[in-house]
Amino acid sequence: MEATSDSREKCRLDIRPVQEFDLQKYLGKWYELARYEHTFEKGLSACTAEYSLRDDGKIRVLNSGFDAAKGKRSQIIGKAKTTDTIARLRVSFFWFFYSDYRVLALGDGYSWALVGGSTDKYLWILSRTDTLPKEEMDKILAEAQRRGYDTSRLHFN
Repeated sequence: MEATSDSREKCRLDIRPVQEFDLQKYLGKWYELARYEHTFEKGLSACTAEYSLRDDGKIRVLNSGFDAAKGKRSQIIGKAKTTDTIARLRVSFFWFFYSDYRVLALGDGYSWALVGGSTDKYLWILSRTDTLPKEEMDKILAEAQRRGYDTSRLHFN
């Protein structure tokens, strides 16, 4: 039986997280520069993610974005926990349902991050600033493509 193009694509996807990761450096505010579109972010612009440590050792996740239809920012608070794999977190916004969160690449000094999940359904480009130079963005896009992601699916903020 011949494999479908979807299954071949998934086989080629490189979802290995970075080998060196410092959670303390990763904490703080990130600007979402690009993402694969999903219902939970549909219609939002100027999205940000803020990560901070909670008293129980988990990570507080505050995601927000401007909802033009409502004329205001909307936000959701979730939690994340570390795993035995470096740079792989499990994130939850709804009860005990956790999703895979993998830091696939990082810029110097944690200036940007390429983040994906365990499948090709999720991809984000995050930055400490609300813009990046074209050369830097091209570098990130090339890394995403090298890893097997379809960058034509990215929605840019």
